[in-house]
Amino acid sequence: MTPFWRDLLVGLVVLLAAALLSRLSRVFLAFVQRRLAKRTVTQLDDVIVRATAVPLRLAIMAGGLDLALRQVSTIPDVWRDDINQAFFMLYILVIYLFLFRLIGGVVYWYGREVADKTETELDDRFLHLFRRLALGVLTAVVIVTVMGRFGIEVSALVTTLGIGSLAIALAAQETLGDMITGFTIMIDQPFQVGDRVEIQDIDTWGDVIDIGLRSTRILTRDNRTVSVPNSVIGKGLVVNYSEPSTVYRVQTHVGIAYGTDIEYARQVMIDAVRAQDWVMQDERIEALFLVFGESALTFRVRCWIEHYVETRRIIDKLNTTLYLALNEAGIIIPLPQRQVHLAPNSVEAQSVISNQ
Repeated sequence: MTPFWRDLLVGLVVLLAAALLSRLSRVFLAFVQRRLAKRTVTQLDDVIVRATAVPLRLAIMAGGLDLALRQVSTIPDVWRDDINQAFFMLYILVIYLFLFRLIGGVVYWYGREVADKTETELDDRFLHLFRRLALGVLTAVVIVTVMGRFGIEVSALVTTLGIGSLAIALAAQETLGDMITGFTIMIDQPFQVGDRVEIQDIDTWGDVIDIGLRSTRILTRDNRTVSVPNSVIGKGLVVNYSEPSTVYRVQTHVGIAYGTDIEYARQVMIDAVRAQDWVMQDERIEALFLVFGESALTFRVRCWIEHYVETRRIIDKLNTTLYLALNEAGIIIPLPQRQVHLAPNSVEAQSVISNQ
């Protein structure tokens, strides 16, 4: 047998073995998928296996063909470089196909298993953006790699792309910051659509009606929509009145005159509040003596209500109840006052006397 036919026969055997191995890979992946399905609850492993199936078979066939051609020694050397370049392109395309299918599969899995179960639409919007960015970066990397393989100068192109990306990032710095914070809100979930929140840094509070990639819209109690950039929310202090429950504690401050019986005044205020039907009777009602004021003894009266949406109305009722109860009990709520004593021999006193 001549060397040509011997090499050709070996190459055919290698090619047939690769084809057989490619067929067996399908059976192997099906077996792995069934085994993983029994041990895991999530469908992510199925997504990875499906993304691997076609590229793996193509990679085995491409490797078998490459190895088979290497067995044929009669191929001219001038063809070897072209063949190597062709197989390099083939391997790059197989890797690109695998990563393309993997990114698409993971995004689809996340959207079906996670994003659809959340109340906010932020993660759904971010998924499309993430998929486009990931595929764009992947395509750019493949193009640059192929160009470098064929001797095309890519440093200038990479530098231009880097400068352009930097310029775009600087121009859209605030927008990118809002989007990153929006994604953080999606992950951390300090509030959800329907929650009542207060953003203390900008003195804004109301019900969350939408959480977007760039901003969060809040419906105030005046029936006005406020669009707050997510970066402002990320940097500020946010109070969520809807978590962990709708139960809320309201409080107010009351001043009584010096000389008043403290325990009597305390009991009058507690009994007056306890008699109201809007107070949660099984929760503690307190009248705490806080501070010696300039004109009054200051108490903090606080109680619990069933729903935070009634906060402002309940504070009005609380203040009214305390005012009427203290007046009925004869307890004075003093006005702010200041006494000024002038010494008879002082310059100010002499001036006042001379003016009279």
